[in-house]
Amino acid sequence: MAIFKADEILQFAKRVEENGEKFYRHAAEITEDEEARYLFNHLADEEIKHGQIFAGMLANLDLLSRMEAQAPAETYPGEYYSYLRNYIDGSVIFTRSAESDFRDIRDTLAAINFAIDREVDSILYYTEIKRIVPSQQHKTIDGIIDEERRHFMQLSDYKKDYEKRSGR
Repeated sequence: MAIFKADEILQFAKRVEENGEKFYRHAAEITEDEEARYLFNHLADEEIKHGQIFAGMLANLDLLSRMEAQAPAETYPGEYYSYLRNYIDGSVIFTRSAESDFRDIRDTLAAINFAIDREVDSILYYTEIKRIVPSQQHKTIDGIIDEERRHFMQLSDYKKDYEKRSGR
């Protein structure tokens, strides 16, 4: 059974952020709402910063001779990694396959809804990976989780305002 190592988890997280940036740039291009365009571009910039954080964490793993990940207690060997692989395979957190999904998004409200769902998925994913990265990196992961929660709140608040303004 193939299992993930901390560096694989961080590589995936980096890709999630790169694809998130692509989505938010796409959303900024398709919206006619100036406030939404500003919000989407801001979130795209945030995704770039998160990707850089994960790249730095990967570099630290290299420097620390690829520290052994802290796997949680399992009922059978590889259980947690199997769970995480299935989560990743079954999820659409800004993955490459999701890019074709978001290319079909043509309006502001659909983009906001898609983004809200992806931010929730990201929060869940980063909460899970925190359990298997070295404890020295937990504070960094917590910071990213907090930022993803802020993104969720920004998008949710904007959605309420947008629906009110557009009469939906």
